Amino acid sequence: MLPRRVAKRSRNVVAKLAAVALGAGFAALGVGPAQVLASGPQTLTGTFGDGATYLIQVPAHWNGTLVLYSHGYVTPGSPNPATDAGDPITGQWLLNNHYALAGSSYATTGWAVQQAIPDQLATLKTFDHLVGKPHRTIAWGHSLGGMITAGLVQVAPRDFTAALPMCGVVAGGVQTWNLALDSALAVQQLLGPTSGLQIVNIADPTGNLTIAEGLYAGAQATPQGQARIALAAALGDIPGWFNPASPEPAPTDYATQEANQFLWATEVDGPFAFALRAELEARAGGNFSWTGGVNFWQQLQESPDYKEVKALYHAAGLSLSADIATLTAAPRITSDPSAVAYVKHYIVFNGDISMPVLTLHTTGDGLVVNEDEAQYKKTVDAAGKGYLLRQVFVSRAGHCTFTPAETIAAFKALIHRVNTGHWGHLGPSALNAVATSLGPVANTAPAAYIRFTPLRFQRPAS
Repeated sequence: MLPRRVAKRSRNVVAKLAAVALGAGFAALGVGPAQVLASGPQTLTGTFGDGATYLIQVPAHWNGTLVLYSHGYVTPGSPNPATDAGDPITGQWLLNNHYALAGSSYATTGWAVQQAIPDQLATLKTFDHLVGKPHRTIAWGHSLGGMITAGLVQVAPRDFTAALPMCGVVAGGVQTWNLALDSALAVQQLLGPTSGLQIVNIADPTGNLTIAEGLYAGAQATPQGQARIALAAALGDIPGWFNPASPEPAPTDYATQEANQFLWATEVDGPFAFALRAELEARAGGNFSWTGGVNFWQQLQESPDYKEVKALYHAAGLSLSADIATLTAAPRITSDPSAVAYVKHYIVFNGDISMPVLTLHTTGDGLVVNEDEAQYKKTVDAAGKGYLLRQVFVSRAGHCTFTPAETIAAFKALIHRVNTGHWGHLGPSALNAVATSLGPVANTAPAAYIRFTPLRFQRPAS
């Protein structure tokens, strides 16, 4: 378990992510789990032998389709209940439309892919035993749960009909943590080379996060520090848009972009990079990331933040080439092969999907960047299965900040593909029209589907 301070801080991070998500306006709307359950579905709960719990809801006139939800990252030390829907409004819509819901807690918190996949499959077997075998099973999930969703249909394709991974870590675990390491290296080498900040093999998560917080705070107070924060963000493809309730900063509003990247770094990404990473290192038995072979110049030039970094470096009177040379000259970080093997097993993707998969992502996600989708598409296309994959995007800042209406619109598009064998209309105008038609309760913000193509994911697995 992580030290108490880190666990508390990280719970706050998760709470902020939930609060930032526009779907978190449910409390203001007076809609909560108790009211969802009061509408009358049969509710089944229980506990597996490994300690994971499950939750199943079946409407009175079940249509034969089960929707299996995989929840996201739960910080060690936080409550970990079984969850069968991403938000109560979407969950109620599914029940009202006669879909059954199911999901488990997973046996552990943290990077629980190893436990989540068997626990979710056990939930399917339990549903078969208690309710009956569904005609169709749709997998869906958010964030780490999006990764688990894509993992489920890869390792157990016969158990599923289609999948909806949302804001998922679909670039794969090794790739995602490698990208984060590049950003952390810039913080270590440019903001605090003598600070003792650890970016792998983190021995003291609490102290390490404290060091990182101090480095960020000091840097943000000077133009030179702000330029270097922007460089670190660019190497991780972290967007310059943080608040989903605000408009995206103008393309040349570099000061606001950097201020938003500072918020991502200090309020969301930093706790994962400098503290919570230790939880996965303990699972894997060592360091699973490396910097060997990284071309930092190329990575920066291909980043959507490149112009911002150049402008801020120029304004601060700093040499960008000198700082890139510092990163290039830094001692190479090598990985533990057995730790890499663990994270690859739990999980990276081979692209060999055998059913329709629709992914959903916001354009301004700084925790799981939208470039994850580019990597997943590249992998699926390489396996010759691109015809089974579609990807849609919502123009909004934040991690998993979809409205219930946007989520339901995506689900309806996926069900259309299952029912007809054709993808139908997945353009932004069609999806926004479907979302808007669901009314004000489900539209906690105006529907914001957009035509968007993410840039290349910078860090492959090998």
